[in-house]
Amino acid sequence: MKFTIQESDKTQLLDTLKTANLAFQATYPGDKPNRQPVHTVYGGANLFKSDTCIRMGEIALNNLQTYAPNFGVLANVLQLPGYEHLPPGLQEIADLTNRLDSLPDTERRNEPAWLAYSVYTKIRQKLQTEAVEDFRIDFEDGFGNRPDDEEDATAVRAALEVAEGMKNKTLSPFIGIRIKPFTEDLKFRGVRTLDLFLSTLLDKTGGVLPDNFVVMLPKVTIPEQVVTIVRLFELLEKGNNLAPGTLRMETMVEATQIVMDEEGRNPLMRIIRASEGRCIAAHFGTYDYTASCGITAKYQTMGHPVCDFAHHMTKVALGGTGIFLSDGATNVIPIGPHRGDNLTFEQLAENRASVHHAWRLGFNHTTHSLINGFYQGWDLNPAQLPMRYAATYAFFLSSYEDAVFRLKTFVERAAISTLTNDIFDDAATGQGLLNFFLKAMNCGAISEEEALTTGLTLDEIRSRSFYRILEGRRAK
Repeated sequence: MKFTIQESDKTQLLDTLKTANLAFQATYPGDKPNRQPVHTVYGGANLFKSDTCIRMGEIALNNLQTYAPNFGVLANVLQLPGYEHLPPGLQEIADLTNRLDSLPDTERRNEPAWLAYSVYTKIRQKLQTEAVEDFRIDFEDGFGNRPDDEEDATAVRAALEVAEGMKNKTLSPFIGIRIKPFTEDLKFRGVRTLDLFLSTLLDKTGGVLPDNFVVMLPKVTIPEQVVTIVRLFELLEKGNNLAPGTLRMETMVEATQIVMDEEGRNPLMRIIRASEGRCIAAHFGTYDYTASCGITAKYQTMGHPVCDFAHHMTKVALGGTGIFLSDGATNVIPIGPHRGDNLTFEQLAENRASVHHAWRLGFNHTTHSLINGFYQGWDLNPAQLPMRYAATYAFFLSSYEDAVFRLKTFVERAAISTLTNDIFDDAATGQGLLNFFLKAMNCGAISEEEALTTGLTLDEIRSRSFYRILEGRRAK
């Protein structure tokens, strides 16, 4: 065989390319396998208590059982696949529920009512065990502009409630605070609240933060705002004897200027880099963003085309970086207009119609987000939680069979692929398929046992790394 290119020339060229390739991989490492909450509940700091998340679960479960006492009602309201085949009578649904309860899961999946039954059953279980995955104690829009003395007192009280929740294990798995933005008129207030809250909390807990604690910085428009909070984090860590890099942050996408700057560039990557590795997520603010686009209040909804534009711009800028992306909130709350114990039949009907309308809206918004690759969103009221999980579970369960086939086939093919320089060519694609199951398991859509149908073992699934799975299989 004859080659034209000299070995030394080829080596020099490929070594140069290696430097560029590795730099690219460092910037775009791919999706993180870490758990991402399916939602963040934003609640006013003045209302936060150590058991807020527990009470929210109780309210949410009551809302579900009041307006959908069985899976047949929920399926009809949301028109879940197979709803048209469900029996209309309450007793018939009860009998069907009992029969499905008694079936092994493998047989249950062959039933037309499987999806609706499973979604409803999993929602109830979720609301009873972990209704709120992520909570943000809000000192911004959910709290408003109040006298300094009042915000100071609220920051101290909220920190003490978090400490109490840590002791009693009543906090959500993910938690944090949203401070006021670092705009010129609010930056001092934002810093003061951050310092007061963290200093009080760490003093009370002996220097321990809750698991998965994060600080949300809203209305970011320039990298310098992020640089400032990073420097503040360093001062807070030093002053409270925290390890460097302990404090993490999120940014918000809620102004046109964070999507495109004065030179026509998307500044999101520069803003993320300004965090020096501390920023873990970017959350979309539906109503501030639509307002910044000049959309009037009546039309400020998650379904507006300007929101999809911002979503796609965010995806293009941050895709593959490992930054978690979150969509915004539906502002129509599923609570009936009539209150009280002695409501008329007409008032009860109006309540039911109002709640079901809001359910459909929230379900469709969340489904739209999931289809577009946003696996997290905001919730503003506990009554919204049932539809958050209804949409999430319906999304994952309806895609389950196809995802099992794709991952199982991919693992079998990739396991015999060539390993070059200790990097599998298809590892990123495989990790994306694996992440589907990790996300589904994290939120309760499927169990670890249900993921075993992919052909993976529990140890492989728990490794959360497609690369390690393939490496282990090739070693056998």
